[in-house]
Amino acid sequence: MAALPPCADEPLDTADFERAAEHFNTCRARGVQGSNTDFLICAVAERRKLPILTNDADFSRVAAILPVTLHGRQGR
Repeated sequence: MAALPPCADEPLDTADFERAAEHFNTCRARGVQGSNTDFLICAVAERRKLPILTNDADFSRVAAILPVTLHGRQGR
């Protein structure tokens, strides 16, 4: 499998961190846990309307609750 080419870092805003905290609270209230980093990724992807490329099963649980789009194999 070929490696993905490098891409530019996405700048983060205060709003991204605030939205990540909202995502944490929303998921926690529904019994779904995740890392602060996972929720920050979700916040940035949501605000910029970008899909999340992952094969991490944690994102499948989070994506069932949050307004994010996943791209990649799930449940591994």
